[in-house]
Amino acid sequence: MRRQYPFQIFEPKWQEHWRSGETFRAWNPDENVPAGHPFRERHPDTNPGDMPKYYILDMFPYPSGAGLHVGHPEGYTATDILARYKRMRGFNVLHPMGWDAFGLPAEQYAIKTGQHPRITTEANVANFKRQINSLGFSYDWSREVNTTDPDYFRWTQWIFLKLYDSWFNPAKNRAEPIDTLAYPPDVTTGEQRRAWRDDHRLAYVSEAPVNWCPELGTVLANEEVKDGVSEVGGFPVVRKPMRQWMLRITAYAQRLLDDLDGIDWSDSLKEMQRNWIGRSEGAEVLFRVEDSDLEIAVFTTRPDTLFGATYMVVSPESGLLGQIVSVEHKAAVEAYQAEAARKSDLERTDLAKDKSGVFTGAYAINPANGRQVPIWTADYVLAGYGTGAIMAVPAHDMRDLEFAKKFKLPIEVVVQAPEGEESIGFTGVGTAMNSGLLDGLPTPEAKRTITAWLEE
Repeated sequence: MRRQYPFQIFEPKWQEHWRSGETFRAWNPDENVPAGHPFRERHPDTNPGDMPKYYILDMFPYPSGAGLHVGHPEGYTATDILARYKRMRGFNVLHPMGWDAFGLPAEQYAIKTGQHPRITTEANVANFKRQINSLGFSYDWSREVNTTDPDYFRWTQWIFLKLYDSWFNPAKNRAEPIDTLAYPPDVTTGEQRRAWRDDHRLAYVSEAPVNWCPELGTVLANEEVKDGVSEVGGFPVVRKPMRQWMLRITAYAQRLLDDLDGIDWSDSLKEMQRNWIGRSEGAEVLFRVEDSDLEIAVFTTRPDTLFGATYMVVSPESGLLGQIVSVEHKAAVEAYQAEAARKSDLERTDLAKDKSGVFTGAYAINPANGRQVPIWTADYVLAGYGTGAIMAVPAHDMRDLEFAKKFKLPIEVVVQAPEGEESIGFTGVGTAMNSGLLDGLPTPEAKRTITAWLEE
């Protein structure tokens, strides 16, 4: 009869052996490894600094009162297998653990009970650590960090100040101290110089639409908002513009893309990262608002489809709406803005959701063909993405196509799909048609031609 493995006997024994002997400690290059330590037994004549290094960092968990859930050990098991494998292959492996312990749950619990959040956080951390240790993972606990520890977050503050006092020099493709930033000849006053530097700092203040929860008194990430309410507490959340600190991470887009080639990741994961970085090449196009001096700037990666732009969409948060909306459509637009403010960006950009929108009563002029195009507002356009406005080409963009079909807007094919494919809904490389000077050009050449024409 098969005997059951006695977990309760063997596991605690070896876990205590690993803990007391610091079996999985990653030794620094200048440290002397004591005799008898497993590292010294595996590498009797080798100094830590002479060995190849390998760093494995897990996402630190938030130590909630509920303890670990199944998703934690699922990911940690994979990284632990890799850590043990690399040690056996002769690497000096640094595999730490820590606690991402700041969070709304601890704050809300403290507000409700009157108990200091440090007390509950420390108790939750102790429970998480007990659970993780019971699973036998090979962490170097001498490197344990807690984001609520002043010895830790002082470095977060230090990094922020470094970002604030730096700018990205495109000529050298790196950050430099802000005092190395040269002033243009026409920037002479103290106020102008402060503004110039602030416009180039890597950490800066800007007004941007956010998910604001009045009850919690804070801004929430998209993932923390479900169906218009906060994930914590179920309080109403509204979308509103607020001044907040931003980081100029887009300045590093090309460096991030270039450096992906040197990372030992799968091609599929690298492609996911490229899509996340989202560096786009295209053209900015100006549409003049009819009977007005206003212009609407849009950025498009497909300027070759400009002749097929049959309507425009402005984000509900755009300040432009108040300037262009007609008296007859003002009430409908304002009601739609209030409705959109209760949705997160994730909800608004969900490809499966039913499209919604409202006509502003205003029109713009397509600069390519001089045609009048109606201006709508719709929540699938985000204020923080691009210019907050788009030229809609329903024949060659699926979201625009769905919107156009629902609201019975014109659909004009301007890219001929390859033989055997349907041109309506086609978003790939084809041949320009119904596009004046672009007719007959393949997509890459049509892009270059229309971009040069726009720059004239």
